[in-house]
Amino acid sequence: MAAFEQLAFGFEEGPGTAAPAASGPAAAQPPAAPTPAPVSHPQASRDVLLVGQRVRYAFRRGKRRTIGFVVGPEGLSVSAPRWVGLGEVEAALQEKAGWILRKLQEQGERSRRLQSARIVWADGACVPYLGRPVQLKLDAAGVSAPGGACLDAADGGLERYAKAAGTPVLRLGLPADAQAERIRDVVHSWWQRQAKRLFDERCQLYAQRLGVRVKRLSLSAAQTRWGSATADGAVRLNWRLIQFPLSTVDYVVVHELAHLREMNHSPAFWDVVRSVLPAYEQAQEPLKQAVPIGD
Repeated sequence: MAAFEQLAFGFEEGPGTAAPAASGPAAAQPPAAPTPAPVSHPQASRDVLLVGQRVRYAFRRGKRRTIGFVVGPEGLSVSAPRWVGLGEVEAALQEKAGWILRKLQEQGERSRRLQSARIVWADGACVPYLGRPVQLKLDAAGVSAPGGACLDAADGGLERYAKAAGTPVLRLGLPADAQAERIRDVVHSWWQRQAKRLFDERCQLYAQRLGVRVKRLSLSAAQTRWGSATADGAVRLNWRLIQFPLSTVDYVVVHELAHLREMNHSPAFWDVVRSVLPAYEQAQEPLKQAVPIGD
């Protein structure tokens, strides 16, 4: 689920000209601060100094009418029309320096969150389920179905699971020497089964409260969306929502069901959401900093 930010900087078509050189006496400079480490795109061909930060960026020319900036996981990419001079590209970079540096910082923070969320698929690893960790236990003899999975705290439903002390154990019907890919596949299948069961239950609950009808519910593995709904009553929910607290799952369910009454994000739509989830703003917070977990 890579995230990209784009910005276009427009020009009138014509021959490029270099940015004017600075004139007049140089202003007194404060003592130099430590130089930040440069930010470098793996395909960098040019670099620029933006507010004291050296940024090495990928640069290409093409058939376009604007200078385009894209900040992605690899860094900054710049595209420019063939007729625009490098001086104008430099001036555009300086003008948008704040936006570029802010987005580069956000990408860096997201990369660090991704790294910290990476799972080592092995016995004893922890994975998220409904907002709390569960610990994996390879237990071929303790799980009736080979390749199956059984959560120790599952008996008694969601309420018992939410109140269970310690870290619940997810037993996998796999031998102790199971390969990481096999462990991952079993956990993914278990996540998806739990997601389908839970989403069915929550959709029925909130559809009744909102007076709408879900004609078809399916799981999604979309890279950029948590859910979607169509006017004919079809709802798709991202199975990775099963990793979040129940309140967040309920927010996405209600959000999509509200679209069956208001196919927009108008004030009327948010009134529908608020009618059954008055604190929906708090419930959606975990999604704002979410990174994909479990790949």
